[in-house]
Amino acid sequence: MKSRPIIETSHLSKIYKNDSVETVALVDVTFGINEGEFVAIMGPSGSGKSTLMHILGALDLPTSGTYILDGENVEKLTDDELADIRNRKIGFVFQAYNLLPRTSALKNVMLPMAYAGVPKEERRDKADKFLKMVGLGDRINHTSNQLSGGQQQRVAIARALSLNPAILLADEPTGNIATTQAEEIMAIFQQLNDQGHTIVMITHEPDIAEHAKRIIHIRDGKIVKDSDGHKQKLVSHKSTS
Repeated sequence: MKSRPIIETSHLSKIYKNDSVETVALVDVTFGINEGEFVAIMGPSGSGKSTLMHILGALDLPTSGTYILDGENVEKLTDDELADIRNRKIGFVFQAYNLLPRTSALKNVMLPMAYAGVPKEERRDKADKFLKMVGLGDRINHTSNQLSGGQQQRVAIARALSLNPAILLADEPTGNIATTQAEEIMAIFQQLNDQGHTIVMITHEPDIAEHAKRIIHIRDGKIVKDSDGHKQKLVSHKSTS
């Protein structure tokens, strides 16, 4: 059975205006991601990948173009609706982890579920399950400042999974950890993808991007290549009228 599209972008552009100066961050970006894919969006600093990540994460809106996330037209949403779709559809994994430092791994993972109104016993059971899934079953009561960088990122992944999001959106997830720990984090992402999770990862590191099953290369705000597996396919930028 063919996978359904989970992300659909069409001719996305983003222009930042500061007084009389315009900065073009994205130009006519069009691509789709199906449910169950593991996609890396890769580009150097200033390429537009961070801007694209913010749009995909419903943290910002495009200047023009269409973005549909799991059937919802994102660029037409209000601020409150954007906050709601972030909570329901997206599990964020950030480079800086964004954990509460003197709070246990278990409570860090439970927190989003508390905001979502999940009953306490269910929150605890799910947090325990996801922490075990990422290999931290023996660290659930450790505070995040008692954990290594790699372990903190595992907690962040467990937290991102807690509300069963449509996609996991990882922004430079290995940027703050050692190479060995980075490989362990990527192995977890691959395992989650094998279990059916849709993962979109932003990175500037080629060796990290290679763990994904598809790599979208972005430069100067444009998609310049879309590599599916080991097949290198140039993306056409011809717009359809």
